[in-house]
Amino acid sequence: MSEDKPAATVETSPAEGNAIPNGKGHEPGEDIAASAKTPPAEDCENPHKNENMESNLPESQEFLSRAEDKKTTRFTDFEGKTSFGMSVFNLGNAIMGSGILGLAYAMANTGVILFLLLLTVVAVLSSYSIHLLLKLSGIVGIRAYEQLGYRAFGTPGKMAAGIAITLQNIGAMSSYLYIVKYEFPLVIQAFLKVDNPAGEWYLNGNYLVIIVSIAVILPLALMKQLGYLGYTSGFSLSCMVFFLIAVIYKKFNVPCPFVDFAHNSTGSELNVNATDHSGEQDPACIPKMANLNIQTAYTIPILAFAFVCHPEVLPIYTELRNATKKKMQHVSNISIAVMYVMYFLAALFGYLTFYGEVEAELLHTYSRIDPYDTLILCVRVAVLTAVTLTVPIVLFPVRRAIQQMMFPNKTFYWPRHIAIAITLLTFINLLVIFAPNILGIFGVIGATSAPCLIFIFPAIFYIRIVPKEEEPLCSVPKVLAACFAGIGFLFMIMSLSFIIIDWTSGSSTASSGH
Repeated sequence: MSEDKPAATVETSPAEGNAIPNGKGHEPGEDIAASAKTPPAEDCENPHKNENMESNLPESQEFLSRAEDKKTTRFTDFEGKTSFGMSVFNLGNAIMGSGILGLAYAMANTGVILFLLLLTVVAVLSSYSIHLLLKLSGIVGIRAYEQLGYRAFGTPGKMAAGIAITLQNIGAMSSYLYIVKYEFPLVIQAFLKVDNPAGEWYLNGNYLVIIVSIAVILPLALMKQLGYLGYTSGFSLSCMVFFLIAVIYKKFNVPCPFVDFAHNSTGSELNVNATDHSGEQDPACIPKMANLNIQTAYTIPILAFAFVCHPEVLPIYTELRNATKKKMQHVSNISIAVMYVMYFLAALFGYLTFYGEVEAELLHTYSRIDPYDTLILCVRVAVLTAVTLTVPIVLFPVRRAIQQMMFPNKTFYWPRHIAIAITLLTFINLLVIFAPNILGIFGVIGATSAPCLIFIFPAIFYIRIVPKEEEPLCSVPKVLAACFAGIGFLFMIMSLSFIIIDWTSGSSTASSGH
């Protein structure tokens, strides 16, 4: 690598490898001075052992060449093989998901300008958060979120990070499968032209979720390495681009106010293509630049949920070819920038199509116009494909977190790898079958675990891990990190407070369901 530095600066400690499961070797040129300058007390034994031998080895072999490496836990031996483009696809796919379907609803409850401001702030803060994680990873030579928590606060830190990752990603997978549950039956119903379902099993969303989980998600989730999913991630993102194009196209083809299919008795011969209303300035068809109401409380959790990819960052970093902190930061910046543009366009054109009538799940609003619309039918298939292929990406960090919490000193073992995946999918299927509404999933999970993973944990880990001799508590980076954690607590308290008030007042749209 072009950033290589003399081996004399590299700290390699067998003690660290044994004390910190899944600990990885330092990357050349990445904040090595900080760790070499003030290593933790327990890691000071033989800091330069084997340095001459390791100086000429690639990172993966450097890791393997350590003494006592038989006790070193690794959850993957597929290091440094995934290309830059595949890494962008995987991280982009981890960011993208069902969150995009709730953004038009978020814009309707904040207004265009306020939504853009919030979206920009959350995107920038997410990028800064990833910067903190990568910097920490370079300092301590660890590329596992849970182990950063362990290095900062011991076992409680590791458990807190592992639980937050598990809750967040279970919430994400639940929301993806929730879309399968509600959209797949509509797709089949439209294909078969069934106007009044009579309880056929193949139109039952609960059965379809189970079938999709077993036939598609489980085989992908059983793969040993995350990098192999780059191809499915690229295809998944292509499906979401198609969704975005369709949303933009429909903006110019749906009249405002639109004709509700349920209130029209003429069957499929609707006035949906009539454009004589489009020139009228109906008060309901004027976009609001700023809008505050009780449902605005859901906006920040939905936005935070939409940019959470932090549990996947370090595993993707581990598998990146010729990995450096700078290169991984480029991967994350590109992924966030692309998703930022797609999110804003999807929210804007979705909102400008339905205005105040937009639902928490955008595709359901289109079905109110014409359930048999061919384009929307294709969009539903594309979104179903995209969210289905995202589930395995999100499952990997959960399985890794469970292994870190429950089996910290165990090496890779196929039966355990398979058992955790099957158990997780079974639990999530049960959750989806009995979940009340997608808004509840977005609201509660987004208001708790998402701020922890994006704001709070990276900041407090940074303050705790970076040596005081390197950066005093009053230094600018640590003050910024403290402010960053404060923002996270503020988001969490505010969002949960509004959601609880909303629920107790009985005005929540979460009770309306679909």
